[in-house]
Formats: sequence, C-alpha cells, structure tokens
Amino acid sequence: MDSDNVVIRTMRALRGPNLYAYMPVLQVTLDIGPYEDRPSSSFPGLVERLTAWLPGLAEHECSLGRPGGFIERLRRGTYLAHIVEHIALELQSQMGLEVSYGRARGSGERGVYTLIVAYKEEEPARAAVETAVDLALAAMHDRAFNIEAELEYLNDVADRYRLGPSTTAIVAAARARDIPVVRLTPTSSLVQLGYGVHQKRIRASETTLTSAIAVDLCQDKSLTNRMLHTVGVPVPRGEVVRSADAAWSAAEAIGLPVVVKPEAGNQGKGVSVDLRTEADVRAAFELADEIGRGDVLVERHICGVDYRLLVVNGRMVAAARRDAAQVVGDGVHSVEQLVQVANRDPRRRHGHTGNMTRIRLDGSVDLVLSQQGLTLASIPEVGQTVKLRSNANLSTGGTATDVTDDVHPSNARLAELAAQILGMDVAGVDVVCTDIGRPLQEQGGAIVEVNAAPGLRMHLAPAFGSSREVGRPIVEMLYPDRTPARIPIVAVTGTNGKTTVTRLIAHMYATARKLVGMTTTEGTYIGRERIIKGDCSGPQSARAVLLHPRVEVAVLETARGGILREGLAFDWCSVGVVTNISADHLGLKGINTVEELARVKQVVVENVHRSGAAVLNAEDRLTAEMAAACSGRVVYFALDADHHVMRSHLAQGGWGVFVQDGHIVMAQDGHRVELMPLDSIPFTLEGRVRFQVQNALAATAAAWAQGLNPALIARALTTFRSDSATVPGRFNVNEMNGVQVVCDYGHNVAAMQALGDAVAALGDRRTVVLVGLPGDRRDADLAATVQALLPRANEFVFYDQTDRRGRAPMGVPNLLANAVPDGIPRGCAPSQAAGVEQAWRRVRPGDRLVLIADEVDEALDLLYELVEADTQLAPCVSVSSTPGPVLHAAA
Repeated sequence: MDSDNVVIRTMRALRGPNLYAYMPVLQVTLDIGPYEDRPSSSFPGLVERLTAWLPGLAEHECSLGRPGGFIERLRRGTYLAHIVEHIALELQSQMGLEVSYGRARGSGERGVYTLIVAYKEEEPARAAVETAVDLALAAMHDRAFNIEAELEYLNDVADRYRLGPSTTAIVAAARARDIPVVRLTPTSSLVQLGYGVHQKRIRASETTLTSAIAVDLCQDKSLTNRMLHTVGVPVPRGEVVRSADAAWSAAEAIGLPVVVKPEAGNQGKGVSVDLRTEADVRAAFELADEIGRGDVLVERHICGVDYRLLVVNGRMVAAARRDAAQVVGDGVHSVEQLVQVANRDPRRRHGHTGNMTRIRLDGSVDLVLSQQGLTLASIPEVGQTVKLRSNANLSTGGTATDVTDDVHPSNARLAELAAQILGMDVAGVDVVCTDIGRPLQEQGGAIVEVNAAPGLRMHLAPAFGSSREVGRPIVEMLYPDRTPARIPIVAVTGTNGKTTVTRLIAHMYATARKLVGMTTTEGTYIGRERIIKGDCSGPQSARAVLLHPRVEVAVLETARGGILREGLAFDWCSVGVVTNISADHLGLKGINTVEELARVKQVVVENVHRSGAAVLNAEDRLTAEMAAACSGRVVYFALDADHHVMRSHLAQGGWGVFVQDGHIVMAQDGHRVELMPLDSIPFTLEGRVRFQVQNALAATAAAWAQGLNPALIARALTTFRSDSATVPGRFNVNEMNGVQVVCDYGHNVAAMQALGDAVAALGDRRTVVLVGLPGDRRDADLAATVQALLPRANEFVFYDQTDRRGRAPMGVPNLLANAVPDGIPRGCAPSQAAGVEQAWRRVRPGDRLVLIADEVDEALDLLYELVEADTQLAPCVSVSSTPGPVLHAAA
C-alpha cells in the first residue's frame, strides 16, 4: 500500500503468543516517509476531524493511562505511526471486535516503524490497518472521508470472518473454563475445543455429540410430529403435499386457518402462518416450494404467541418469546421506507452476525402485507403496527424477549421430552400458545417444530429481558465434571540440542505407553510414524499434532523462525525447555545479538502455564535468567551440582536435576533422589560426552516436571539410541570398511566446538571433515564455525548446499576454504553428493570421516553405495554398539 508516500511494507499475523504479546497481533512495518518530520501538532484541526469521525478515540488512554490520554498526545505532538495504531484499534472496536493492545516503535531505520496491533479476526484487522492509514492522512490534510461508507465496508468484511453469535458464546464459555479453542476455517464457525485425544468440535450450536440421524429427523417435520404425537406431546395435525391444489385440499380437510412451510426447511424460510383463504394458501405453497423444492407441509394453525425453548443435554436452559418483524407507521413514510429506517439499527446486520437481522423484502413480505390490505408503497397511519412476516424467526428480522423464568414446569418437561425422543443434544423447541406460563394442554397450545443446531442469539442478546449464558451448559455437556480438555504439551527450544531432547522426551512418554505427537527438524511424527517429512519445527506442524485425535502427549521442537514468523501454536504449554543460547542465525529478521535471540526463545518460557514448569540450563547465563519470566515453577539442570545458580535454587527449595558422583540426581524441596548412574546410559558414552549428558538432564527434568514416573524415565534413558534411524544426523557413529563415520547436523560455533569434544572422546584418528553450511549467516559467523573444528580435523571438504539462500554458486564453500589456515588440505564440491564422494576418497581404513550434512538420509545412502562399490576394500558396514553423543544445532 502506498499513499502520500506512506508505505505498508509488510503485514504479518502472529497468530499465537509471540515476542510482543500473549495474544494474536498484526506486526506491521510502516514507512511514514516525510511524515517523520511532521508531528500531529503541526496539522491544525487534526484532533477535531479525528474525533468527529471516530468519537471513541477520545476514550483511548494511551501511555498516559487515563481516558483522553491519546488526545493529549495528539495535541502535544505524536507521529503518524502512533496515530495509525490507535485508529486501527478503534476501527476494530467499531466492527464489534474489541481490542485495546497496540504499540508503535521505531525499527532503527529512519521513518520506519514497527506497529503491533491486537486483533480477534485477522482479515478485518488487516483491512482496519489499511483504512487507518487513509483516514489518518485525510484528517491531517483536511480531505473528505466518508466514514459511514468505510465503516459499512469494514463491517461487511468483519461479517465474512467473525464467528457467529452462537459459536462466539460457546467459545467464550470454553475459554472461561480454560479450554483451548482452535478455529478450523477462517470464514465459517467450525471450531475445535480441546487438544489431541480430548478434542471436541462445534459449529454454531451443533456439536460433536449431535447425531446425524437426529438432524435428519428434525428436518422431516411430518415424521417429527408423528413421533412426538406418539408419546403424548401436543402437536398440530398436518399433511405433506406436492402441489398447490393438494395444499388447498389439505387445508380444507385440516380446517382453516393453516400454516404452510417447506417440509425440510429451516430458519423460518418460506413459512406462512394464519392462512385463511384459498388464494393465500396457494401463494404460500409457491413460496414454500421455491425454498424447499420438494415436499411442502400444511398443518393446523395454532393460535397464540411464538416461543422458543432451548434444551441442552436434556434440560431446558432458556426460553424466549419471538415477535415477527414489524414496523410502526408515522403517517409520513411508506412501509418500504420504514423498513429502511429499521435496518439502520446498528444491532441489525446481514445474516446472523448481529444481535438482530436486517429485514429483507421479498415475496413473503408481499403476502403478509396483502393480508393486511397493504403494499410496500402504502403509508401507514401514525401508531399503526404493520406486520411484515408471518413467522417470528430472528433470521427473518424478528425480535426476542426473554421468558425463561415464566415457563411452566410442564411445558419445560414437554420440550425436554421432545428433544429426548428425537435424540438431540441441543434442540430449539418451538411452541405456540397464548401463555407460556400455563400448561399447553389447558390452552390448546402445541410444539410446532424441533430444530437441530438452533440459533442462540435470541437468548444471548434479546431485544427485551435478561441475557442468558447458554454457551456454558453446552460446554458443560461436552466437558462435564472436570473432564480434561488438554493434553500435556512440552515445548523444546534453545540453540543446540533441541531435536535430541525432543526425541528423548518423546521416547520417555512412549516408554510410558502414551501416543506421542512430535515435531522436529526432520518431520512430524505420530507415534513411530512420520506423517510429514522436512523441517517441522514451526507452528503449522505443531498445530497438526494438536489437531490429531489420537495424540495423548505433544512434544514440540520450537524454533526461533516459527516464533518470529507466526508466534506459538498453542495458548500455553505444560513444560517449556530451553537447552542453551549461543550465536546462531544472527543478522536475520532483526535479531542481531545473542541477547535478542534469547528474548525470542524466552517466549516459550513466558507461556508456560502457572501450574507447569520451565526447564532451564543453569550453566548458561542467558537461559538461567529466563526464570524471572516464568509464572510456573523452575526446574534447573546442570552438570555441576555446585554451580552457583543451581546451589542457590536448591537452597530455596527449588527443583533441580544434576550430576553428582557419576549419577543423575533429582532434587526437590531439599530431598535428593539418585535416578541412575551415567554409565548405564549408552548414548552418553558412560558420561564422557558433556553435551550428551546435558541432553539427558534436560529431558529428564522435563518428564519429571510433567509428572512422569522416575522409573519410566530411567528405563527410557537406558533404551534410547542415537543411531541414524532414531536421531538422524545427531552424532550418529558407524564403522564402514574400517573407517569410523560420524554423521552430524551441527551448523554453528557452539555445535562445532561440542562436536570436536565428542570426536575427541572417540579416540585419536586421522580425521577428514565434510562441511556444508547455510548461506544465511554472516561471513564472520561462517568462518568462525569452521575454525571451531580446526583442532580436530586433518583435512576438509566443503560443499555447496542446494538452497544457497541468496549466495552465489560456490560462494559459501570458497569462503569456508579461505578460513582454513595454509597447510591443512581442503577441497570444494558443488553439491553434497559430490562432497561425500570426494571426502570418501580421502580416507583410508583406520581414519575417521565426519559428515556435517544438511540432507542426512541422502548423505548416508550415497556413502553406503560408495562402500559397496569400493574395489579397494571388501564391503563391511557396522553400526557402533555404543553410539556417540547426540549433538546438533537444529534451528
């Protein structure tokens, strides 16, 4: 968008908890160009024009913390980005999407700001930001701006995306119970409540428990009547017809007046009541046939008032009297003009999005007017009530009055029986009688219809009377008596070790016979099955796990990129793990220092539930300091039991997992328990590999904090393998034709240093290292990454990755080769495959080959082919019985 040299460069939706807020926000990069030098105080009349268009701005507190604070800022002088932020918030409020959180901060580039604007619905919020820019500039330059038309446009956008009133009520009740809510489609009301195995779904008032058979029964109105009549529920006599002639014959047989409606209709469409002449019956048949295009029901008209009784889980929870759409004459305006005036009521919107629906003029209105001797052009007398519809449905413009407290108990029981007979979990039972406070049998009243998925708005926001919280009993039906709605979510982040820790925690839960949904940089897994291949450490993959109906525990590798791009996939987690923080991916997406990187990772800790735990590396300063951001308990892990952070934490009764006398020890409130000796954990090489022990400590702490039995944790530690099948590319150690092959995925300085230490733990061998590094690193970082391996390498081969990330062909391999001192042999290859072949030709039996591969499976497959084709040595491939440490630097 470009207006008056103001440009919206980017607009990104952060859909979960993020770097800026616990709620969904838009992150907008706004270039205000020349307006950087023109504060609001330099535009005469700006405040008056803004408040005339949007009076609600006068109530914005801004940073002053009091109503009117934003207006004070405008008069003193503030800048366009700040003004756009407040207008965007106010426009959303005008759409009925109340939000109040916003920020406008300089980006470091002159005239360019980062705007953070909270939202409830993404697309309406985007439209609000764009409109806010135009409106602010119009106010600055005293240009005309049609605020009414713009608000109507924005409300139309909101109507397409907002949840309907029924769904909104159920969602609000679910959130009040701390039940997670996931919207499954952007433009409909299909919503998932709960995660994993505990999920339920709703669409308006239709729920997971709604029977398809019951819905079909409700749509077959004649069958519904027969079933209800059989058990003694009073219903009107009726007959199904297929022609106007048959409709009139049925009406004569039943006795006038009659009701004519589609046999499988809904929302009052095509319904005509109190028909007393042949002409009216024939006209009503045509209307009903046009809507239903099938069978039409003619039934006895029950005299009285239209009531809707809402039954949830076998109990009547609300009732409303419904009055048909009508207008009152003023002696000046025509019926059509009076309808136009009525439709200007802000509570009336198209369809079901408002508390009331706009009155639509169609053939049904013409029929009802003709019964009163009127047309749309007629001018009613002063005070004359003009009925516009024969039915009282809110969807056709009717209004509602709450009568819940007036319903006679016997009428409530009849409604409950009707819902039970049809097998409805949520039912709207339509009753016609003169007085809902008297038994139906005494007054000739009847149940005229039972509706599946009934609208709730007449009970939520009646035109008259009390509002009823009808969403709550629906949620209580879905999740009764403390039924769980959540599954344990363990989110693992950090710089190095994420994938291994994630897999190890998942293995611990699998040992406990739980079905685990897991996301890693290699894929998304449900149990042992990989359902998606590739880097799945972002929020989309995490959502896939949480949506899976069989998952009992979610263990989610959570990378920095996903947090910056979209926020977290969940509202909160049970356990958040941070392995460590070191320089990686710096210079990307505005993250230039390790402190800024730590702030991104800290988002996971900030969103640990107050009953959950943050598992933090006590020996890593930036990680240990995140304890202050956790609202739950903190569980530190450390190799050194006497580390000052661990020692202080334990002295205060905190939780910790550490190594003491060659054992993993768990401490809580001053009590210490030895879990197991390190020499019983194969993948730590008897505790000799430092970072592998750290991985074991982090995973142990996470599982323990979540309540897993320590005996199962210990068993899992003894059975976890770091081979290429279990943890591909995480320090997998094989023996191939006398060559020790180490395959790893490390790609930052800290990972390479740890890799070097691990290689040293395997013993002395001549070592050839194959390295391919991503191009989206700073030159100095790439060079430092290779230099970290210099003490452990005798030769290097550098290869070019397929995705060069903006680098020229062979740019990265040449840069890496230049970072190696003279005297150390090196080579470069145009691809990973070529690099593997070149590196294999450089080793001999007794040597070590270290493959730092981005495509682990491909590298190993090629290596196996080279071994089998090697004519110098007989093929012999074996996997080390004691795998090396699980090292990685997964982003």
